[in-house]
Amino acid sequence: MESLTQNIALKFPRANFVPEKFTNRYYYHRDNLVQIKSPTTTSITTLTTTRNTRVFSPISVSNRVDATGPGKEPDLKTTRIRDPVSKTDMASHDDERIARISSAIRVIPDFPKPGIMFQDITTLLLDTKAFKDTIDLFVERYKDKNISVVAGIEARGFIFGPPIALAIGAKFVPMRKPKKLPGEVISEEYSLEYGTDKMEMHVGAVQAGERALVVDDLIATGGTLSAAIRLLERVGVEVFECACLIELPELKGRDRIGDKPLFVLVSSA
Repeated sequence: MESLTQNIALKFPRANFVPEKFTNRYYYHRDNLVQIKSPTTTSITTLTTTRNTRVFSPISVSNRVDATGPGKEPDLKTTRIRDPVSKTDMASHDDERIARISSAIRVIPDFPKPGIMFQDITTLLLDTKAFKDTIDLFVERYKDKNISVVAGIEARGFIFGPPIALAIGAKFVPMRKPKKLPGEVISEEYSLEYGTDKMEMHVGAVQAGERALVVDDLIATGGTLSAAIRLLERVGVEVFECACLIELPELKGRDRIGDKPLFVLVSSA
């Protein structure tokens, strides 16, 4: 989906909508309908989103221009929101669970620094149905695939990895940043935008010949995923696939993990 559709639609009673406030005007949202009302006018603009994608606050609304008079609608900035993806290595958007999962993920602009559109999964974790749908979709894909290891990447890979591992009968192996694991570890260095970092795993946590699934919440540049793959392969483990909840395709993380399969549920594009 390219943007919010800027159409003035039917006027719904505000009692049916949940009120929120953004700067000096209020908006009301219900499912994929959003109404915006300026306190200086009696007019209401109704925006609709497609594919049942709920809009979370804040919605990008431009300041009113001085020339706007009574009865005029405020100027609006379009806001890109995620589109359930449909490629063969992604979950099908025909599954209604994907829309529910997508709508439960909040986007926070300029966090943790300006220019970053942070994909906040904490709102998904508060939605028990969407959270269960997420785990179920991964389990349905990986059950009966002879996977013996689910390797979860710090930190949010620790949220999704363990329930997937339990459901498919695999062990969970945490892959952590330096000096977080006690005992003997092996490590793999990977590059960042400025400098390098390391991924570590306990010695003996996996055995040669095992089959692994690598899990994280999001793939951006692909640095941590590629380091996890190299760590596992160094000790003779077969990496069956990488699984992520969200992909930021513009950062081309897929290129960095080479020919390893990647499965994601939703894309931010």
